[in-house]
Amino acid sequence: MSKASFSSRCRYAFDEFMAKGTVALIFGLGLISLLFIMVMAGIVFIGGIGPVVNGEVDQLGYFEAAWMSLMRTLDAGTMGGDSGWTFRIAMLGVTLGGIFIISTLIGLLTSGIEAKLDDLRRGRSEVIENNHTVILGWSQQVYAIASEIIEANANNANSCIVILGEKEKVEMDEELASRIEERKTTKLVCRSGSTIDLNDLSMVNLNAARSIIVLSPEDDKSDTRVIQTILAITNHPDRRKEPYHIVAELHNSRSVEVARMVGKDEVELILAGDLIARIIAQTCRQSGLSVVYTELLDFGGDEMYFYEEKALVGKTFGESISAYEDSAVIGISRGGKPVLNPPMDTKLQPGDELIVISEDDDTIKLSSKTDLKIDSNAIQGNDAVPLRPERTLILGWNWRAAWIVRELENYVAQGSELTVVSSFPEASVELARLHGSLTKQKINFKQGETTDRQILNELEISKYHHVIILCYDTLDVQAADASTLVTLLHLRDIASSMNNPFSIVTEMLDIRNRTLAEVTQPDDFVVSQKLISLMMAQISENKKLNAVFSNLFSPEGSEIYLKPAGNYVALGQPVNFYTIIEAAKRKGEVAIGYRIRAQSKDKSKAYGVKVNPKKAESVTFSDADKIIVLAEN
Repeated sequence: MSKASFSSRCRYAFDEFMAKGTVALIFGLGLISLLFIMVMAGIVFIGGIGPVVNGEVDQLGYFEAAWMSLMRTLDAGTMGGDSGWTFRIAMLGVTLGGIFIISTLIGLLTSGIEAKLDDLRRGRSEVIENNHTVILGWSQQVYAIASEIIEANANNANSCIVILGEKEKVEMDEELASRIEERKTTKLVCRSGSTIDLNDLSMVNLNAARSIIVLSPEDDKSDTRVIQTILAITNHPDRRKEPYHIVAELHNSRSVEVARMVGKDEVELILAGDLIARIIAQTCRQSGLSVVYTELLDFGGDEMYFYEEKALVGKTFGESISAYEDSAVIGISRGGKPVLNPPMDTKLQPGDELIVISEDDDTIKLSSKTDLKIDSNAIQGNDAVPLRPERTLILGWNWRAAWIVRELENYVAQGSELTVVSSFPEASVELARLHGSLTKQKINFKQGETTDRQILNELEISKYHHVIILCYDTLDVQAADASTLVTLLHLRDIASSMNNPFSIVTEMLDIRNRTLAEVTQPDDFVVSQKLISLMMAQISENKKLNAVFSNLFSPEGSEIYLKPAGNYVALGQPVNFYTIIEAAKRKGEVAIGYRIRAQSKDKSKAYGVKVNPKKAESVTFSDADKIIVLAEN
């Protein structure tokens, strides 16, 4: 191989220097400019060159010559007043050098600043925040999660949410500005990058974050992406020694084991399909239940807290549920394991924490009341009506539908019937797979468009007790909700001509479409993404709540039920909530609120749902009103 020539090596060195980037070029050109000015100043000084003043040469000192050279490199017009051709020619050389060298330097500085501004616009700079919440990923859930965390941080000054998404920063900022107008004390910071790239993760300062929320992408490989993100966080080479607090959403139960292997004790997992299926299965049989869940999960009203009350140590759980005027006790956490509605004679031990529903953690205060004014004569001992076979109709189909069918099996009586109508032909195949595992329900399938009025009329909907409308996940969000809304309008028109109207539970994807759907006055809405987002926000603020939610939405143990008020207290006469609590306690249940049927269409009154009412206030119930209780059945 021939030896490279001197000129080739010079060109190669020059190319390498140019490839070093803007900072290196600016430094190099700056150094060359300084040397050029110093050399020219030396020539002027040593050569005795200077401007001609009154016919004589005014010789310049070295530093004066350097200053004049600098001025002429920066501004070519400066030499316009020079006199003496020797001096003019020297300054012309300085000016020409300035044109080629200094102008290039100025151009590089301008380009560097523009590149930095463009980098900032693209969201590639590092975040310097402490105790902030990090949201990794971008989906429709980001708006609800960010809104809830903003509400939770309303009392904390200088709060911050950092979002890392695979979108341009400007685009994310604009979308957040259009959807979240009120930010209170919270700052929203967006960065553009991949949630599985270690360098991109370093931008959002995970080591100083209070909690990390991993959003599920809106594609078929969402669980894989979530697991990859958790792996990138927990195995980052620059990660902190202290455990992270990660909240992540999964769709498939088969992904849970792998996610736990990767995240260990640092991750709290939410199985979205299972959760929404349970909520829909429970809600379709109890009008108003979705409102109760929303009241408990959002930060706008009452939330759940863990609170150690030393003054109640030695007291029973039954005594503790009447110990607070403005808070509702629903369970005990012992050794980090929460139990909702434990036996009433369970004694509180040192270190036990009460699970409490309250407006804020500083509103959990023991009541000083000694006379609770319980009206024993108003307490009723009516038993619940035994379960009877039910007929349920599912209109539509999505990936959660099979879960819903399985969940209904936990609640319906033997001999119940389930009919599914869907334009999705593969639904019959999935139902056939479920057939062997269902013992209480008989399944029927009919293929057809759920928006077709003729098909709905042929179903004889009057024979069904409950109707569930599901969104098609093969359509985009707005198209799916539009189809749901059309089906809902048809059903309400059918129900208006019936003497025994059925209950309707409607699944929607976009919370904004709920306002449009409310004109149809359905019994319940389940906005899937909204509920998942609320739960993720709650767990990000308190990781212990994940175990509480798992118990609350599980068919085993105690769940939330809305039961006839007449089963607890006499109707038509005022009673305070202490009386209702006592009536529920005698049945081994915990009363946490009530629903007034007459207000069920009034949005300003939470559709008649009142969770954690003041216990001393009196209320009069009718036969259509319900008591909200935690009970095993």
